Amino acid sequence: MRKIIYLLLLVGIAACSLGEKSTKNNSKNMNQTELKSPIGKAFGFYNVENLFDTIDSKYTIDEQFLPSSEKAWNTKKYFEKLNNLAKVITAIDKKLPIFMGFAEIENKLVIQDLITNTNLREGNYGIVHHESPDKRGIDLGLIYRKEYMKILKTQNIRVKIASEPDFATRDIIYAKGELADNDIIHIFLNHWSSRRSGQVESEYKRVRAATILRQQVDVLLEEDPMAKIVIMGDFNDYPTNKSIYVTLNAKGTPDFSNGQLFNMAYKLEKEDKGTYNYRGDWGMLDQMIISKGLYSPEKGVEVSYDQCLVLRKEWMLYTDKKYGDQKPSRSYGGPKYYGGYSDHLPIYSKFEK
Repeated sequence: MRKIIYLLLLVGIAACSLGEKSTKNNSKNMNQTELKSPIGKAFGFYNVENLFDTIDSKYTIDEQFLPSSEKAWNTKKYFEKLNNLAKVITAIDKKLPIFMGFAEIENKLVIQDLITNTNLREGNYGIVHHESPDKRGIDLGLIYRKEYMKILKTQNIRVKIASEPDFATRDIIYAKGELADNDIIHIFLNHWSSRRSGQVESEYKRVRAATILRQQVDVLLEEDPMAKIVIMGDFNDYPTNKSIYVTLNAKGTPDFSNGQLFNMAYKLEKEDKGTYNYRGDWGMLDQMIISKGLYSPEKGVEVSYDQCLVLRKEWMLYTDKKYGDQKPSRSYGGPKYYGGYSDHLPIYSKFEK
């Protein structure tokens, strides 16, 4: 009788142990959701032109975009802007891009409103954002679809000039992401100093940003020569300017010797195409630059085209009466409200395997 009882106890303990192990495995599988394949999906960058909320911030110069300002920026105009931007992003990929970088956003709140109060809510987007020291309060930000990409690390990289301690500009945002099959991608978002004081006079600021960015890229390539790096942004310089072509060493051909990067906007610039129109001239201020790992990888995803694409639809443009050509339809021209999209056009590419 004792032997029978002892055997029954052993069977019971074993059954409980197996049940517990099964429960743990099921729980583990539920928590480790498999990422969806990014093949055929788009990603891109968009300078959205002054996406400010209507709330007065004591930390930034945002007085132009308040209900009491000359622009009379209010909730109705704000949400019209959000829906206009969502329309553009949806036109890049009807099933919504895996990730999009943005320039000229005031804060994290405006990105949150964009992905929750428009049709972008269907994308189940996460946000990467860091407050930058820009005096106007305009930042960079990234949205990413959580079922396609997992963020492993983020960093805001400060751009400083030793001889100018009061110099303040947008940080470079870095995000390390994981795609399906443990494929790792490194994303750098940029919005370099403007040319407001003149192209030559301000060039050293953009060269400084390029120097800092190149240092970060070199660290990644030293660790892994096939690291998948995509650099996107509004550089306020063109592909042939010193900051891009020389300092960053981003050229117009996919020759990756000596650490060279491939500027996917270079060919478009040579064809007089662009994302921004200045006094009748189109230029590629917005650019997409990649490493060898995204052009000819040993495994995983690569970009689908030899150049980035510019989304240019008739409904995004207007005809300039002074110059007689088409320009991006913007939200404001001075204090006058036009209800457009942005003064820039977005750039994008797609993944293939």
